[in-house]
Amino acid sequence: MAVYAADPVLRVGVVQQLRPRPEIDLVDADDAGSARVSLVVVDHVDDDVAALLSRLRHNSATRTGLVIGTLGAGGLQRVVECGVTAVLRRAEADQDQLLRLVLATGNGEGMLPGDLLGDLLHHVGGLRRSALDPGALPLSTLTTREADMLRLVSEGMDTAEIARKTSYSERTVKNVLHEVITRLQLRNRAHAVGYALRNGLI
Repeated sequence: MAVYAADPVLRVGVVQQLRPRPEIDLVDADDAGSARVSLVVVDHVDDDVAALLSRLRHNSATRTGLVIGTLGAGGLQRVVECGVTAVLRRAEADQDQLLRLVLATGNGEGMLPGDLLGDLLHHVGGLRRSALDPGALPLSTLTTREADMLRLVSEGMDTAEIARKTSYSERTVKNVLHEVITRLQLRNRAHAVGYALRNGLI
């Protein structure tokens, strides 16, 4: 198992809890790419964490578990899209729970706090309804962040203005809007705004 942490203190804390457990074989940073399980320990999911999770997803040798402080709106969908199947809140991360998370991840099993499991089932139900009724709008067509940014586009703001207003980087704003346009097969930002307005999403 390899541990990736937002800061050295977090990493040391997790490693010290898991090192005594005979079920766990911790690998050095040099061998992290070949670890069967990658455990990512962070306060929240930002663009850098999402990029790390995506890199790990493309490494077929490893499966990824996540220990997180807070998972904001749309956060669960984001980490699931990055290939994470097991999530534990840091406040609940004692030695036994960490071991359970690592073993579940290694076995390819899912593990979520109860409230997040409810959110995921609600999301899957929405996707199922939209598949059964192609004319119906999927419940998760836009995340809160995507809707907020499209709303600002509809108010005439450019990328730099949206970045200042939302406290995201300009790169993030461009990436979010590009993702919406690509996912919904739209032509440009104006088309995306029109689509969102017509469907009552903003």
